Amino acid sequence: MSSAAARVGAVAQSESDTNLTSRRAEWQARTLDDRTRKLLAQDERYFLRQSVSTPCLNAIAKAEGIWIEDVTGRRYMDFHGNNVHHIGYGHPRLKRAIAEQMEKLPFAPRRYACEEAVALAEKLAQITPGNLSKVLFTTGGSDANEVAIKLARTATGRFKTLSFWDSFHGAGFGAAALSGEALFRSGPAAPLVAGASHVAPFACYRCPYGYPIDESGRPRLELCQTTCARMVDYVLSREGDVAAVIAEPTRVVPYVPPPGFWKIVREACNRHGALLIFDEIPAGLGKTGRMFACEHDDVVPDILVLGKSLGGGILPIAAAVARPELDVGGDWAFGHYTHEKNPVTCRAALTTIEIIEDENLVENARRVGEIALERMEDMKRRLPAVGDVRGRGLLLGIEVVKSRETKEPDNDLAEAVMYAALDRGLSFKTTMGNVLTLTPPLITTEEQMLKALDILEESIREAGRHVS
Repeated sequence: MSSAAARVGAVAQSESDTNLTSRRAEWQARTLDDRTRKLLAQDERYFLRQSVSTPCLNAIAKAEGIWIEDVTGRRYMDFHGNNVHHIGYGHPRLKRAIAEQMEKLPFAPRRYACEEAVALAEKLAQITPGNLSKVLFTTGGSDANEVAIKLARTATGRFKTLSFWDSFHGAGFGAAALSGEALFRSGPAAPLVAGASHVAPFACYRCPYGYPIDESGRPRLELCQTTCARMVDYVLSREGDVAAVIAEPTRVVPYVPPPGFWKIVREACNRHGALLIFDEIPAGLGKTGRMFACEHDDVVPDILVLGKSLGGGILPIAAAVARPELDVGGDWAFGHYTHEKNPVTCRAALTTIEIIEDENLVENARRVGEIALERMEDMKRRLPAVGDVRGRGLLLGIEVVKSRETKEPDNDLAEAVMYAALDRGLSFKTTMGNVLTLTPPLITTEEQMLKALDILEESIREAGRHVS
């Protein structure tokens, strides 16, 4: 058993890498200086501990473009970024817009309208698919998902939800109930909100239903008949009173849905009277090479939720965008957050979208992502430890295994690769224990991407020599 598995025990590490392992302690012992150790000790003293967040890995002093820099001056290409840095860290145009807005109107009390909030709402109505056009803003994605569920309950008169195991939709009681990750559902903080049901997700390389894939890693639909989608239909028919199905249209593990998956789910929702909510908090606004991940599958949800990168990697803001027919909650307060229509955060979001459009960053994500997948496929052909590569745009994953035949995950090797890559100036995170997950900003160039993948290949080779 690896050191990570021994520490975590039965709690599955689907969200991120583990902070309390012997390998992390060894890396910190040879990498961190006294100033950093002091800062980490202060951080641990004052912050409440929680899995995957504390203790911290390192201390950051600067973030610019695709780069983060620690307090000793070491620079890392940040292919993690919590998916907030679509336009890169500290974009000059965004910083100017925020500064100008603070001079013009720094805050609007909640019962007043302001031009900035209206302009952002109008922009979201213009760029989101279908006729999505009614919005509410929050300060975080967890709250925005809960707003979406409140709206779905009100519109349908039902209270149940259906989501996927291994998903993440936030850490609040409601959002954690929607999530399918043990880290956010377990322990003394449970039980969570009632009525939250889950079903196995689409994950073709590790199909929960046991169906095989072809030699290229694609699902064999003639055999499986998209069972993962049809199970959603089955559960909706048996539950009978589900208000909404909520999911990431492309899972950020990452996993790409099999062809036709979302059309089947969309039809099932229509047939059984459930709304479809797409959580595009990490993958929306261009990460997958389309403005919204659901556009790859040509399926329009009833509610679309955005967050993370919406504030440009500087300010926190999220949004739930709904069909106008769902504007049915006038007698209740679904949000009414103090900063719901904050002009500064709204200006940041509007400027972020404008930067993505003006700099053609969605197309850049598509183009560089295609190049990356080709390079990753080549890596797979030459490295036996690489069991699968997958992704869309700049949402990419490499699954590390002990054997391609058995597909046994190699969590220990994945962790070793992460630290070997940090030594070479590349930061990313692991998910599901053994997936090297790369989520670089949309500004990443072809040259930077190929350099990062060279580092990754070198790191896999080096780590493989030291991990038994």
